[in-house]
Amino acid sequence: MKRFLKQFSQFFLLLLIAFIIFFFWASSSTLEEKEYAKLTIVNSNVLPVKDSIFSIVTYNIGYLSGMTNNLPIAKPKELFDKNLQKVLKETKKSAPDIIAFQEIDYNASRSYHVNQEEQIANLGYPFRAKTINWDERYLPFPYWPISMHFGKVVSGQSIISKYPLKEQQRIVLPRVADSPFHRDAFYLDRLAQIVKVVLNGKDVMVINIHLEAFDTATRAKQFKEVLKLFNQFKEVYPTILLGDFNASATNKNTVIKELFEMKGVGNAAFDLSNIENTFDAKNPYERIDYIFYTKNSIEYISGKVLNDFEQASDHLPVFMEFRLK
Repeated sequence: MKRFLKQFSQFFLLLLIAFIIFFFWASSSTLEEKEYAKLTIVNSNVLPVKDSIFSIVTYNIGYLSGMTNNLPIAKPKELFDKNLQKVLKETKKSAPDIIAFQEIDYNASRSYHVNQEEQIANLGYPFRAKTINWDERYLPFPYWPISMHFGKVVSGQSIISKYPLKEQQRIVLPRVADSPFHRDAFYLDRLAQIVKVVLNGKDVMVINIHLEAFDTATRAKQFKEVLKLFNQFKEVYPTILLGDFNASATNKNTVIKELFEMKGVGNAAFDLSNIENTFDAKNPYERIDYIFYTKNSIEYISGKVLNDFEQASDHLPVFMEFRLK
């Protein structure tokens, strides 16, 4: 009996050591922290002709996994190739000057190591700002099958532009406070990505966000931080706040109700009596993606939900045309 207990304790100790080694390997990053926020200029000599009307899009691209996003099913390369071609085609057609992405992959095994930002930006967006919010060697989601957990994921939020970008900030928003350590270690950072875009010599502040999807209290905390940033910048610059808020417009307790009611703040492609929904892309039933702007410095011209992107993502993009006052 003593011999058995000794062997069992040795086996248990080896198992524990193996688990600790695996945990630290799996939760370790693949990039240096300085790579988590990067501005790239591919060709600064290629600038659009000066114009008075500009356009911007927000798009949770769902790493081009379409309606399979978050589903524990095989995702063949053909799915990603087809969705990328759809996005390229529709982006050419809508031709926005600036695009803000959420859930875009830069180098991920789940999307076959395609740099999605680069592929889309090569359509004519020489100014590119990326912020990493997921840098993992192992991703335990979806929870089954386990075989889907292995492989590097480098993903985040991106702003690409035909006009110069400068002074990028990557602000990490509050995390879920009571999340267990093993979940927290693999959870993505929720970010506010902030850049200045220079439109005809004038600085315009763009804040690209992706708020907490599952925990309401955390989403409320994050929104307070974002609202503080928005209020700070709108006193000085024309300011656009956009992204995936994960907050339904029809929920009477929605965290973004304050923005709906704020004087001097516009909401593109939005009419509370006739809401254009953005999620899910197959059968849109709620509005969670928005473009807010400062009315005193930005003149709203037009806006729409870009339904023609169809199911390249589980979200639909929102488009806005505007003029600076």
